[in-house]
Amino acid sequence: MPDPSTFEFDVATAITPRGDDTYDAEIHAGWDINGNANGGYLLALAVAAMRDASGRPDPVTVTAHYLAPGRPGPVVIDTDVVKRGRQLTTVTGTMRSGDRDALRLLGSFGDVAAMSGGFADVVGGPPDLPPIEQCVARDTSVGVVTVELMRRLGVHLRPEHTAFTRGEKSGRALIEGWFQFADHRPIDTLALMLVVDAFPPPVFNIEMPLGWVPTVEMTVHVRGLPAPGPLACRFHTEFIQNGFLQEDSEVWDSAGTLVAQSRQLALVPRG
Repeated sequence: MPDPSTFEFDVATAITPRGDDTYDAEIHAGWDINGNANGGYLLALAVAAMRDASGRPDPVTVTAHYLAPGRPGPVVIDTDVVKRGRQLTTVTGTMRSGDRDALRLLGSFGDVAAMSGGFADVVGGPPDLPPIEQCVARDTSVGVVTVELMRRLGVHLRPEHTAFTRGEKSGRALIEGWFQFADHRPIDTLALMLVVDAFPPPVFNIEMPLGWVPTVEMTVHVRGLPAPGPLACRFHTEFIQNGFLQEDSEVWDSAGTLVAQSRQLALVPRG
C-alpha cells in the first residue's frame, strides 16, 4: 500500500499513542452528515486505536454504542485489553470528546488472513449490479440533509434504488451499489468499518422522511480480506417499531467473497 499520508481516510483516522493504552486523535471535518460525523467513520477512528492496543492486524467483530454526536475536533480514545488469546484479542474502548463519552465499544481482533480456509458454505451471493459507470453517484444532498462525506467516497447506487432522490419511493427498504474511495485508497479491514455505514438508509425508499438516521448501536463482522477493486454492497431494513429501525448490510469484494456484515439499531428519521 502506498504511503498512508497520501490518502484522506488514513489522515482522518490517524492516532497518537500516549503510552498508557490511551490515544489522541481528531474527528476531521468533511466526514459528516449535516455536521455530525458519520457513524462508520467514528467507528473506524476508535477501532484504529483498539487495533493498535490489541497488537493484531484486523478487527474481527466490533460492537459500538453511540452516546453523543461526533463533532470535528480532538478526541481521546481509552482502550483496555480484556483478554489475549491464541486467535483473538478482546479490547474495550471509549472515545471521549471533551468531558463526554461519544462511543463505547467492545471488539475482538485477530489475523483474518490466517483464519482463511477450512469449511465454507455461503447461501446467496453478491448483488448483481450494473457496471459502476451505469450506476448513480451518490450526491452530497439528500432532502434536507447535506452529506459532506460523499466528497471523499465514491458510492454509486443501483439506478432503480435511487427513487428517493427524485421525491419518489420504490416501496422496498433496499439499496444496493458500489463502494470505493474517491482517492482510490485500497480497501482494508479498517476501512470496512466505514463501508457498512456509507450508504443512504434503505428506509428512504419507503414512506419515511429524508432526514438524519442516528445510530444507537452497530455491530460489524469482518469475514475476509477484500480483494482489490470496488465493493458490491447491499443494505436492507425489515423491521421498524417503536421509533427504531434495524439496518443490515452485506459487503462483497471484486472476487465475489463476502468480506463484511453489519447490523445496526437506529432512530427513525424525523425529516
